[in-house]
Amino acid sequence: MSLRWSRSIRPRCSILRFGAGAVSALAVALSGCLYGFAGGGLPNIKTVAILPFDNQTAEPALTKEVNDAVLEAFQSRLGLRLAGESNADAVVRGKVTRYDPDVPVAYQAGVNRTDVTQRQVQITIDVEILDQREGKTLWQRQGLSEVGDYAPPQEVAGRKIALQKLVNDLVDGAQSQW
Repeated sequence: MSLRWSRSIRPRCSILRFGAGAVSALAVALSGCLYGFAGGGLPNIKTVAILPFDNQTAEPALTKEVNDAVLEAFQSRLGLRLAGESNADAVVRGKVTRYDPDVPVAYQAGVNRTDVTQRQVQITIDVEILDQREGKTLWQRQGLSEVGDYAPPQEVAGRKIALQKLVNDLVDGAQSQW
């Protein structure tokens, strides 16, 4: 006894057309949801004044380096415009409280001597972001500290790494408040 099928089992073209149409409609609908941001932004904050960080360390270059890194991050990553302190929606102020440029991390033992092959820079800051219009602190951190590893004698490279990590922490902290 043989079994014969009266019709073949295969997908119908109308089902395929419906599926393709649904996918196309979904793609068009989703593309309408894509729009650009200038940055991560803060709600109701469009302008920022970044006051010079007070430098309580023996490294004079830190004042400019910290200020430049914070300014660049707030403009490019948060999409805020720079303004004077009296006109800004928000004010960033802080101080560099500690700078340790020479923390040994890795050693290599030799005959009658030990070489340090990896060091790290540690930078610690206190920082506050104040919403001037509301008169409240948006974000504040005391003792915010980061490190940057470097191979001696490239201390400046380690400092850049530590500064980038500090700025990332600052931006993340600012964004966590909305």
